[in-house]
Amino acid sequence: MDNRQALGSWLSGPRAAAEQAGVDFGYRGQQLGLPEEGPGSIARPGARLGALAVDWGLCSLIAYGLITQSYGQTSQNWALLILFVLMTVTVGTVGATPGKLLFRLRVVSVRGGRLAPLRALLRAALTCLAIPALIWDRDGRGLHDRLSGAVQIRV
Repeated sequence: MDNRQALGSWLSGPRAAAEQAGVDFGYRGQQLGLPEEGPGSIARPGARLGALAVDWGLCSLIAYGLITQSYGQTSQNWALLILFVLMTVTVGTVGATPGKLLFRLRVVSVRGGRLAPLRALLRAALTCLAIPALIWDRDGRGLHDRLSGAVQIRV
């Protein structure tokens, strides 16, 4: 690596510089024993964001139509509470919210099987805080998934 590459490596980040040096990180989900592609593989960020947008829209619609009859801060606070309840109940029972079902995603335990209800409650609380969901590991799992022992997979 010459000096220009060393100085410019900060543009692409430490992972790209390490890969250029020959380090093999593998694919997302390899450490968890998940396949690289297809059913059972780690869900892509775009699909997860789309599922969250669908869920948020549904919760906003419920808050606006059934509770506040106006669009404002009160409506959004209710929507956040409804999202928390929706995520806790649906992920804790069937393993997916309506948005996740639409995008063919599922939340499962890292050990396999359904996520326990208390872990689903923790995951929903951390998701509603937003910051833990924005901090990802190299497998693409958010901090909310890591702390709750969950992983989002494709169905």
